[in-house]
Amino acid sequence: MLAEIGARVGASVKVVEVPPGPPVMAPIVAEIYAPTDADARVLAAALRERFAATAGIVDIDTSVEADAQREIVVVDRARAAHLGVSQASIAQTLQLALSGFDATYLRDGASKYAVPLRLRLPAGDQASMDALLAMRVRAGDGGLVPLSELVQVQRAGWEGAILHKDLLPVVYVTGDEAGASDSPLYGMFDLIGQLRDTPLAGHRIAQHFIAQPLRSDGFAVKWDGEWQITYETFRDMGIAYAVGLVLIYLLVVAQFRSYLAPLVIMAPIPLTVIGVMPGHALLGAPFTATSMIGMIALAGIIVRNSILLVDFINHALAKGQALEDAVIEACAVRAQPIVLTALAAMLGAFFILDDPIFNGLAIALIFGLLVATALTLIVIPLLYYAMLRIRPLTGDKS
Repeated sequence: MLAEIGARVGASVKVVEVPPGPPVMAPIVAEIYAPTDADARVLAAALRERFAATAGIVDIDTSVEADAQREIVVVDRARAAHLGVSQASIAQTLQLALSGFDATYLRDGASKYAVPLRLRLPAGDQASMDALLAMRVRAGDGGLVPLSELVQVQRAGWEGAILHKDLLPVVYVTGDEAGASDSPLYGMFDLIGQLRDTPLAGHRIAQHFIAQPLRSDGFAVKWDGEWQITYETFRDMGIAYAVGLVLIYLLVVAQFRSYLAPLVIMAPIPLTVIGVMPGHALLGAPFTATSMIGMIALAGIIVRNSILLVDFINHALAKGQALEDAVIEACAVRAQPIVLTALAAMLGAFFILDDPIFNGLAIALIFGLLVATALTLIVIPLLYYAMLRIRPLTGDKS
């Protein structure tokens, strides 16, 4: 009978370390989940072929290790017992050859600690199975028996490491975008369409973009990487944008003692999109997180211009001026400071227009202010005029 003693020998030794997955390991990351690890590895190989067949995707890799062989030394128990050799002696002999054995310790007056004298085979012999099996152990009758007569060598493959994420086994397929498109999201969306239209390795794959798949989902792919960062960034920016609009609305309500007037004052905020989006398309620049920051800044600038117009109209009406005359005079008087303020902000943004990170902020400010300022001088007076025609001011609202 043979018993495995677990000795990994020579160059076939493979140490597998399973580190925790980093937040972003590549621009395009597909996390594959399946009922079994074998199914996940098959899906990973098929998805890797899809990656390779998609134009623009490079640096393709998976978390599945390449096949590797190992050699396992097992003891022939019957033969060892017949010769009077214990299994412990065989294991200790192999350990001495590979790891070494501290035969004694050397002390000198200059060193505080004893230095061990370790006996072991040379590195070249450690990698040679013949050299290892040529070592001898003492038998029960006092003779020396080579290990080759007491053990057998079996060859087997290494078991692949199983990675986990959120307590679920997962296999990663990664890649990067190097085509005409700057963002790896275009390559990811191409792959999403392929998985939606055709099965992968004979299975229909459920695709997840935000939430983690459940164990009961069966065959599933969770898209990560650049997409996850993009989603989280714009989600947080969108929440900040919404909170900013609410705070602006409350401040304007407190200023004008009206719930309808702030809606008119904030009407030009959506108009900034008319300038921001075409500006990015005109310059061929992607809409980035800094572009979103620029839109948030634009909200405050545009509301300030609207408040200047509305406040001027209210002061004129409080002096007894006709509504039509007050609106026209507000546009004529306030147009110059509003335009100069916008030009100053636009000129300042030109200095960061070629910055690789903040160019989105510059584009948002330049084109957003250009369009929104022009429309503010038209939209705000007309809307406020229409509102006051329906609901005239009662008393002094200045």
